Amino acid sequence: MSDTSQEKQGMSFLQHLEELRKALFRSVLWIVAGVCVVVYFHDFFVETIIMGPRRAEFITYQLFCKWSHFMGLGDALCMAPPQLKLQSTTMAGSMNADITVCLVGGIVIAFPFVFNHLWLFIKPGLRQKEIKAVRGIVFFVSLLFFLGVLFGYYILTPLSVQFLGNYQFSDVENNATVLSYLKLTTSLALGTGLLFQLPVVIYFLAKIGMVTAAFLKKYRRHAFVVNLVLAAIVTPPDVTSQMIVALPILLLYEISIRICMRIEKNRVEI
Repeated sequence: MSDTSQEKQGMSFLQHLEELRKALFRSVLWIVAGVCVVVYFHDFFVETIIMGPRRAEFITYQLFCKWSHFMGLGDALCMAPPQLKLQSTTMAGSMNADITVCLVGGIVIAFPFVFNHLWLFIKPGLRQKEIKAVRGIVFFVSLLFFLGVLFGYYILTPLSVQFLGNYQFSDVENNATVLSYLKLTTSLALGTGLLFQLPVVIYFLAKIGMVTAAFLKKYRRHAFVVNLVLAAIVTPPDVTSQMIVALPILLLYEISIRICMRIEKNRVEI
């Protein structure tokens, strides 16, 4: 164990709190830097990224249509986003929308740096063997997060916008508020980014013995059913779209099982 790690392990509770405060402060600075990037490229983030899923030329709609023709399904998977007229119903609605875009964009951009600072705070409390076992964790956590954000943005968001925007209740006209639209798009992107951390979470739970491969295998069918139900809710009523949404989550679940099995195997060998 390094001298720095030994020094931090010998610190008092208040000193640990001070280290945590510094880590959180640096994390906030990175988020502020990310917000500044979004503000600098404001028009690109708002018009191209945030408003992209509202336009028929959005890449997801185009690819689904091409895939439909390639599979000989005609226009079965050709989707068009609803002609929603976003509106603000409060005086501060537009300003709050701008703040939301900047803040969420800043968090996404700064995520690797924020996690790195939190990891540097946690790392000294681990044994050298434990540190070696999670080598490269910042890279893998960040990679999974960005893959989740991309999946949520390019797959879940357009499918949800298309489904919910075209959903009709009696003769009610669908005119969403800009904040409800932003809540949908940002929560799907961020939520999926965090959901893609499942293998990492399972790894740590398996290390402390709270989750086993047998437990995950036992409830595999339950997870499969829940996943399909969620996929059916956010996708158009066709099997192809539902499987596109469900497969990545199922794959992460299977990876988590393999991670548990490997940890248990190493534990037996030791």
